[in-house]
Amino acid sequence: MSMIPSIWARLSLMSAIACLLSCAGAAPPPAGSETPAHHAESGYRNISPHDRHGFLDFLRWRFGGGPKDAPALPADQLPLFVPPVVPSDLNSINHPPGDAIQVTWIGHATFLIQTGGLNILTDPMFSERASPVSFAGPKRLALPGISTQDLPRIDAVIISHNHYDHLDSNSVKALGNTPRYFVPLGFSQWFNSRGIDNVQELDWWGSAELRGLRFHSVPAQHFSSRTPFDLNEMLWAGWVIETPAGKVYFSGCTGYAPLFQEIGERLGPMRLSFIPVGGYSPRWFMKAMHVDPPEAVRIHQDVRSEQSVGMHWATFKLTDEHLSEPPFYLSKAREGAGISDDRFIVMKIGETRVFR
Repeated sequence: MSMIPSIWARLSLMSAIACLLSCAGAAPPPAGSETPAHHAESGYRNISPHDRHGFLDFLRWRFGGGPKDAPALPADQLPLFVPPVVPSDLNSINHPPGDAIQVTWIGHATFLIQTGGLNILTDPMFSERASPVSFAGPKRLALPGISTQDLPRIDAVIISHNHYDHLDSNSVKALGNTPRYFVPLGFSQWFNSRGIDNVQELDWWGSAELRGLRFHSVPAQHFSSRTPFDLNEMLWAGWVIETPAGKVYFSGCTGYAPLFQEIGERLGPMRLSFIPVGGYSPRWFMKAMHVDPPEAVRIHQDVRSEQSVGMHWATFKLTDEHLSEPPFYLSKAREGAGISDDRFIVMKIGETRVFR
């Protein structure tokens, strides 16, 4: 009986993936319409063609069916997974350099970015579970690299999409109404219902400024859903932040598509990018919505990033790949693309690095 809540929560969380893949195809806008291609009649959609799967495919995956991926590296060549954690450096966090980009990995897709005099959080997720309920669903493998109590004053928060591992109600409530929340279209009501109105909604290619830094919303290939009844009612996006130390790109969750070349052409080059390297297996089911490390390397190249940091791994067990695999697979993909080790790295949870 103890397994039932866990199975239910995981089905609730992951069924949206299958629902999207069966429902959210890339359709062109009506002839002569000025409506953006990613705007649908009752929400939003992706603009590049991609494979679609139905709910039966989701069940097929969850119960062990479907094609099996050959591991990027044999499991016996991978170390036993231990969350990569170091103690946070609160002195550095409280005294960031004024002429650089300082980054602390809090876990999953949550980073503290300190640059241009602002403290910026990405997809804040500090809760124990990525789930609509507190008693079941994917559980953290490691504590957040910094607690909400130890955070410096947060000036801005960027949100990529509304899935539970990226938009967490308790984390947002803990941050309160002080930060400016930069969000894709359709998020204001969710924030307003939690007493937060310091919200800037932006469509793809829209931008807004905060204290000298410009925040650009850019396309991604993903989807949105928090219940079985709100599929794609809220937009998903990546973000580019123009700072005195260079442009910072945060991709959010995404599948690979030609849109990254456009981002690079319109807003690149990037000084620093944050790109997913985990949450990709099995490919037959995940490919459309979640890049693997070779595709992450292609994004790094497409957006013309000087350096990139891998994210979306080591914090929650959401997909099938070995928990230790992403950084080793990234190393293999990086080598195959002729990219040096220091150009696309992974960090430890709690680690702080300075990029000049």
